[in-house]
Amino acid sequence: MFGRILTSLLTERPDRLPQPDAQRALAALLVRLARADEQYDEEERTRIDRILARRYNLSPFEAVTIRSDAEEMEAEAPDTVRFTRALKDAVPYEDRMGLMEALWSVALADDTRDPREDAMIRVTADLLGISDKDRAIARQNVEKSRT
Repeated sequence: MFGRILTSLLTERPDRLPQPDAQRALAALLVRLARADEQYDEEERTRIDRILARRYNLSPFEAVTIRSDAEEMEAEAPDTVRFTRALKDAVPYEDRMGLMEALWSVALADDTRDPREDAMIRVTADLLGISDKDRAIARQNVEKSRT
């Protein structure tokens, strides 16, 4: 399963990922973000599970399974640039703000803004074609929903 996804990500121009693979790709990107500050904790895992369950209408068990698979895939995945390009092809533009909010939700799960997570979100937003303004709006939306 991972081989097919990773092979797609390693090509010069990644193919559009089918929906189950796109779910795993998003999950792996969220895991990569959560690991960016070298502290990947239960709070972040739980947040990723909730995001996946809500976004893809999954049961809690299905979300945990996808996240668990994504943890393995993230460890083997190529750089974030190709990874994000594949997601850009898989996610229509109008849904990308939801991706930004998902990323901010994971980054802020521990109630701190880590510069490494901020940097990864900035690069990811650029690669997804999300403006600085919209990236900031996504962060503000997440911060408001947490209060």
